[in-house]
Amino acid sequence: MNCSNPIDAAVLADYWLAALADPEAEAVEEHLLDCDRCGARLREVIALAEGVRNLAREGCLRMVVSDAFLKRAAEEGLRVREYAPPPGGGVQCTVTAEDAILIGRLAANLSGAKRVDLCICDEHGGEQLRLPDIPVHPGASSVVYQESITYAKAAPTNTMIARLVAFDEAGGERLLGEYTFNHRRSLPGPGAG
Repeated sequence: MNCSNPIDAAVLADYWLAALADPEAEAVEEHLLDCDRCGARLREVIALAEGVRNLAREGCLRMVVSDAFLKRAAEEGLRVREYAPPPGGGVQCTVTAEDAILIGRLAANLSGAKRVDLCICDEHGGEQLRLPDIPVHPGASSVVYQESITYAKAAPTNTMIARLVAFDEAGGERLLGEYTFNHRRSLPGPGAG
């Protein structure tokens, strides 16, 4: 099962997602027909992609999603809870046992932004997590952030601040928007104190 020219995992993922140009896809397919090692790696990539997809569908990941993702989730019968605080403002929020996906819609002027990071901060503004270089579509007027529903259901009453920052040519950060989520615990159990 040795391979003198193994295919990179990213190329295998693009092949699986049909994101390669036809000539490159044909070359990968031809290689896979003769290479058991790369075929096994492709199966690993597929399993990983399916695992991530399942976690995303279950609302367990903190990530940026698309409106198409939300539409599919709703069509599958998943209950989506969405909050959209205004830039510089806040919103009172909670989750229930029936909620499957928790969304924060962050409105901002994203025009001209080459790179945008999403920073998740505590109630004092201390950065706890940064999602660097999030996908931003040209002309988009908001970022759709999925908070982990598993985390939100177990979280005590707290405040989370989300910040969208862009970078200028010199690498300096520029604030695009700050959004405060005042979470109120509504589910019983540990942390409900």
